[in-house]
Amino acid sequence: MNEFLKCIVTSVIALALSCSAVAADTSNRAAWAGDLTPIAKEHWDAKAAAHLLERAGFSGTPEQIAALAALGPAAAIRQIVLFEGAGADALAPFDHSDIHDPGLEPFPPSRPATTKLAKQNGEALGIKVKPTGNRRLQPVVNRFFYWLRASRLETDRVAYWWANRMLRSPRPLQEKMALFWHGHFAVNESKIRDYRKHLHLLETFHKLGLGNFRELLIATAKSPAMLSFLDAGVNVKGSPNENFAREIMELFTLGVGHYSEHDIREAARAFTGWNYKDLTFVVNKADQDAGEKTVLGRKGPLNGIDVVDILLEAPAADFIAAKIYRYFVREDPSPDLTAKLGKVLRDNKYEIAPLLQTIFLSRDFYAPQSVGSHIKSPVELTVSTYRKLGLPRIPGVPDFNTSTRMLGQHLFNPPTVAGWGQGRSWITPGLLIARANFAYDLMFPDITYIPNDRFPVDPLIRIVSDRLADGANISNATKPKMADASGGQMSMSSEMADMDQNFNTRYGSYRGWQMAIQKVKPIPRHNADLDLAGLVDAAGLKTVDEVVDHFLQRMMAVPASAKQRADLILILKTELGTDDIATARSYLEHPLRVLVQRIMSLPEYQLG
Repeated sequence: MNEFLKCIVTSVIALALSCSAVAADTSNRAAWAGDLTPIAKEHWDAKAAAHLLERAGFSGTPEQIAALAALGPAAAIRQIVLFEGAGADALAPFDHSDIHDPGLEPFPPSRPATTKLAKQNGEALGIKVKPTGNRRLQPVVNRFFYWLRASRLETDRVAYWWANRMLRSPRPLQEKMALFWHGHFAVNESKIRDYRKHLHLLETFHKLGLGNFRELLIATAKSPAMLSFLDAGVNVKGSPNENFAREIMELFTLGVGHYSEHDIREAARAFTGWNYKDLTFVVNKADQDAGEKTVLGRKGPLNGIDVVDILLEAPAADFIAAKIYRYFVREDPSPDLTAKLGKVLRDNKYEIAPLLQTIFLSRDFYAPQSVGSHIKSPVELTVSTYRKLGLPRIPGVPDFNTSTRMLGQHLFNPPTVAGWGQGRSWITPGLLIARANFAYDLMFPDITYIPNDRFPVDPLIRIVSDRLADGANISNATKPKMADASGGQMSMSSEMADMDQNFNTRYGSYRGWQMAIQKVKPIPRHNADLDLAGLVDAAGLKTVDEVVDHFLQRMMAVPASAKQRADLILILKTELGTDDIATARSYLEHPLRVLVQRIMSLPEYQLG
């Protein structure tokens, strides 16, 4: 099994590298690689439109592809990039659960910091310490854990809301670009611990993601999410913290090798005093270093905005343009192509839309080296699957957040400040199994599925819940499970400690989750609205061969081989017991789900 999986992994990577299954007319188009000349109208067709939707959005249905193909290349790119003819985005705003109140701010960095604050001030997080009695700090501890749990659950709700925008928006590039910036300016919930900050930054990406990079960079640098994630609170005069200065050079603008450690230290001084109060950017003058600094050879009493402008005068355009290119086209831009793309960005004063128009119109974008060479990220894989199948909403079973997390990409939870890896990092034996499981779970939902936003998987929470339900006191309910084997002596000592303790952390964790469940709105838990038989009827398909060809064309960005097609025809014919679709109409849905599940399990399906 292990050797088989290694073979499949190798197959996917080889397909991505060689693009071996591109259309037969690629002999003349191979020379298009690296050519930014606009594609001619006579070369524009449904395949080109499908490729554009695949990369600049999250794929599309045959009807959406046909509509884009009918526009011609220039008008199609204007619709995708400039939203011409796409209509105003009327998608509903995020529906908050009303879980936050001002008393939670400023939220302490830890439980010990919270209880220390409560002891000093007699209250914390808007909760007063009990005047007398046992566990006087327990309500404060409960409140601390409540916000951790509630914010995490609400962040997952934001992810669902965003995924539905990806699925349904008439402006798919707006969402695809927001996903790019989410990985570029990566922050995660385990550090931020405030869904509102994530939502605020996402709204910044939606608003500015296709606009001016300078404006986006400054807005992101001032966002409470980034300031919190990169420790702005401890970046003060006399003791600068280098986290943000390092990342803005290494990851956000220049890349490794274009700055020195001295530049980082000086830039950190320029950003001192930058902070936030709740969701508002502030500059604390007392913490700001107004002295002379030197960054990349420029001297003066530089501030954060000055540093941003200095970085954009450096080779930032080449770095940003190349990263955008790798995200939308392929992994290997030549130095010459990188320089050309960087020039487009510089000449347009860092406006992103002209760069994307240049890329999407170029021959290079439609060259055989580019088509079908992209290994889809988990979010791309799931959302594009739903779009291709014409789903009107993201299903609750399988759970979107769980599915993408198991595939390696949980929105608002990137593993590091560098975001997620791309390309081959998405394909390992374990992740390929997860991709096959996603295909099966979508077609045949788990009837035993229990949503973890209503029933937490934390075993401690379950133990405490069960013990309290059985009538145990807090000490017995929260003691470690191993203590049960020690008999009454452990229980008695635990009960005595319970009589004079200030709080019980395990109970606080349990009670915090309980309070969060009461406040956070549940994610709708419907199965995927699949009607594959209806798709067959709408297309007027009569035979097994026609059905297989339809779903291969609908689902695959890279054509299947003749053997794969023959195997799929045999599978569907065996499931139906006939070659006549009309004869099998009354039981057609299940065999079609078997077929689509097999298509989604092909190595080629991982490519876009």
